[in-house]
Amino acid sequence: KVIWTVLVTILGYASSLPVGDESLCTAEDLAKYKIIFTGKWSQIAFPKQYPLYRPPAQWSSLLGVTHSSDYSMWKKNEYASNGVRDFAEKGEAWVLMKEIEEAGEKIQSVHGIFSAPAISSGTGQTSTELDVHPRHPLVSFVVRIVPSPDWFVGIDSLNLCEGDHWMDEVSVDLFPYDAGTDSGFTFSSPNFATIPQDTVTEITCSSPSHPANSFYYPKLKILPPIAQVTMVKIKKSQLGLSAPIINLPAKTNEIIDSVS
Repeated sequence: KVIWTVLVTILGYASSLPVGDESLCTAEDLAKYKIIFTGKWSQIAFPKQYPLYRPPAQWSSLLGVTHSSDYSMWKKNEYASNGVRDFAEKGEAWVLMKEIEEAGEKIQSVHGIFSAPAISSGTGQTSTELDVHPRHPLVSFVVRIVPSPDWFVGIDSLNLCEGDHWMDEVSVDLFPYDAGTDSGFTFSSPNFATIPQDTVTEITCSSPSHPANSFYYPKLKILPPIAQVTMVKIKKSQLGLSAPIINLPAKTNEIIDSVS
């Protein structure tokens, strides 16, 4: 009886604890970040079937959102929404923006939408600013790989808050993803809808395992990053001033592969 009483007491105490308390953000009310997207898609880095014209290798505009855990723009191994499908296949953002706005109105899960200009080549930088809030500390975004069937890079729900403070800077290497809505193997493949729709999957040097795949480099263990994103917290003393210029260190990013 004594043991049973102790167990009931412990379980009762545990059930009264806030669920997921360790993930709560108790930082200052608002933080502003500069987000820098760097394309690393060069002919030296990815020589196989590298697009030189009609159109040449480039990046679409960046579309992102700051949100809570109640919202998800996209997620690996889950089905892409109609908005993500349109963006990944054609670079059209209207349906995706409507989905974001509806989520914000329905469950108050979205704090803000941000975007950055397209990059007209495979390498280069684009940037913008975003605001995060303690109740909306997560960042997600997508950038379409152009040309491609339905390939993109992005981030899913990156948390910029660590307990009671915002991170000063974070950098993430980005790798290609397949939205699962078009069955093309190469950058210039014609439209060929995937029926039934597949889930979002990461494209690797060995998957899809087919010689026609533009990212198929069987001699490699992993692909080098095709892009990188860096988020830098803007200090309060800099608010209202022009955003700081970020000089990211240059990194080699080469593939040497006989397949090319």
